Amino acid sequence: MCVCQTMEVGKYGKNATQSGDRGVLLEPFIHQVGGHSSMMRYDDHTVCKPLITREQRFYESLPPEMKEFTPEYKGVVSVCFEGDSDGYINLVAYPYVENEALEQDDMPERDQPRRKHSRRSLHRSSSGTEHKEEKPGLASDGTESIQEMKSPRVDLHIHSDVPFQMLDGNSGLSSEKITYNPWSLRCHKQQLSRMRSESKDRKLYKFLLLENVVHHFKFPCVLDLKMGTRQHGDDASEEKAARQMKKCEQSTSATLGVRVCGMQVYQLDTGHYLCRNKYYGRGLSIEGFRNALYQYLHNGLELRKDLFEPVLAKLRSLKAVLERQASYRFYSSSLLIIYDGKDSRAGMFVERRAEMRLKRVDSSLSESLQDGSGTEPSSSAQPKVDVRMIDFAHSTFKGFRDDPTVHDGPDVGYVFGLESLINIMEQMREENQ
Repeated sequence: MCVCQTMEVGKYGKNATQSGDRGVLLEPFIHQVGGHSSMMRYDDHTVCKPLITREQRFYESLPPEMKEFTPEYKGVVSVCFEGDSDGYINLVAYPYVENEALEQDDMPERDQPRRKHSRRSLHRSSSGTEHKEEKPGLASDGTESIQEMKSPRVDLHIHSDVPFQMLDGNSGLSSEKITYNPWSLRCHKQQLSRMRSESKDRKLYKFLLLENVVHHFKFPCVLDLKMGTRQHGDDASEEKAARQMKKCEQSTSATLGVRVCGMQVYQLDTGHYLCRNKYYGRGLSIEGFRNALYQYLHNGLELRKDLFEPVLAKLRSLKAVLERQASYRFYSSSLLIIYDGKDSRAGMFVERRAEMRLKRVDSSLSESLQDGSGTEPSSSAQPKVDVRMIDFAHSTFKGFRDDPTVHDGPDVGYVFGLESLINIMEQMREENQ
């Protein structure tokens, strides 16, 4: 088992080295709404995910005009397990060293690097870091293997101040209000299970470091859309291609070129996020997709009409960029649409009213807010939104990694999905003027 020395959370030591570096304790990214690989929080501005070489190379080969619509690629880290005597498993990131983070089959176990055992297991809380003494039962020399650990659990130390509530009964998780998106925990547990089942002692994994695209948003509302009419890559087996084609045929991927893969939307009336997952999205009709988009743009008090123009502008700009990318295919990639759940007239009004109650300000100020005068935000201020493409594990273009299949023209399936999304939003805007 890779047992790591005491760590400083969120950054490396100034003089980090291969033998004496400081690691970063990874936590599930609590705002992950879709996908199957676990997104991990590295720091406030960065997330990471298990490295797939094709995706890494794609990020490194992005045309400059696409970078506005993709997360910033920040490099690679090595990740290892750390287990404690309570049965919790932690993942710890270290600076990537070229000859160190090799696949187990490529490197004899005896040659795998060992870390000093610190006799402590790091736990992190929202207020900072704290250390928990090991209890009897974990060998002091760190020789107990990950496979031998009983009943591994996930101990979350990062939580949202806003509770989440999953609307889907088939999520496999509690529908009670919790302090993280339930899909993020589901993905994290599955990822740990996969890593444990294939791992031997001291195995290091490579993870991609990517920009946390929601870090600008205080109450991030996120819509994850699977784009395109085809989801399988050129290298997919016949069995996998058949499964993916069936999913497309039975969902709005075939009819609209886009389907819902997950969402969270902040509700001003209740003060929590409503969440949907990919299974909900797969079963939607065209009208159901429209209703889901409407729900994503509704904050529990009003439809966010102020979002139409900025989101549409981003989608049109992205469409123009992709139409110029001849031979590119973005199979199985997703599109994130993001806005702030309190960045609205109603949101700021509710927040200010709450502040007034807490501070017991005089009634004259309360009346000035009620009649719309004074400090209510200007309707001319445009809300901040973001649109980003993610997940490029099956993407390709002419000359990329000597791929045998070369496609002509732009990705018409992806562009069709953008056109459908733009048309539906334009219709919704006209219906709600």
